[in-house]
Amino acid sequence: MELIPRLRADAREAVVRFIRSTVEGSGRKGVVLGLSGGLDSAVCAYLGFEALGPESVHALILPFGDADKREVKGAVGVAKGLKIQYDILDIKPVCDAFFETLSGADRSTAGNVRARVRMVALYQKANSESLLVMGTGNKSEILTGYFTKFGDGGADLMPIGDLYKTEVRELAAMLGIPKRILAKTPTAGLWPGQTDEGELGMPYDRLDMVLLGIEYLLPDDEIARSASVPLKEVARIKGLVDGGAHKRRLGLIPKLAHRTVGIDWRE
Repeated sequence: MELIPRLRADAREAVVRFIRSTVEGSGRKGVVLGLSGGLDSAVCAYLGFEALGPESVHALILPFGDADKREVKGAVGVAKGLKIQYDILDIKPVCDAFFETLSGADRSTAGNVRARVRMVALYQKANSESLLVMGTGNKSEILTGYFTKFGDGGADLMPIGDLYKTEVRELAAMLGIPKRILAKTPTAGLWPGQTDEGELGMPYDRLDMVLLGIEYLLPDDEIARSASVPLKEVARIKGLVDGGAHKRRLGLIPKLAHRTVGIDWRE
């Protein structure tokens, strides 16, 4: 089996329909998303624009002080290009207040605080203007647990959540996303020099091949051979998928009734 994720021919249309029907069904006026200047958030902004029009898509650009000047410029460029509403809010003062109050904020913990403060800002905007929060996570991140629980993982809808990163790149090219964004090194912007592939320990094109093999329940040795990665790397990625399961669901609930939320109550 060829382990290369292929974007469905109708993926763009399906996601646009999904966004539109989700917003209409909720009775809300539109969506708000965090716009970072990176690929995933740009793709979500473009899809939201296509589904709802510019008047129903709101962007929050949420830098951490002056460290994110370049990212802010890129995000503003996307928002202006689509003519969607946007606000720039510096989260550094809020995060600094957390760091002063809470002890033990190492680099990873500090990154999680930043992600959660950003989601607080998004939900404040959503609540005040009757919007849904649009998450920008992709399938590669969701499966490996590469997101902050109740941070960037906290959202009302995640339109590219069933697309691997390589598929998101393909969709971005289809949408006409600027080449400067397509070429940008993926990063969550949680600390200086942080990159997605550096933390995941594998380039996205290889990671997605491994994840696709796991999705299809292929034997580890077949995945390793097809993806051209060591067998131990397949085991490591499987460990990330298994270890991150708690981040992909509600808090565990013991089954006591006929149908239980998070177990057999299907929406």
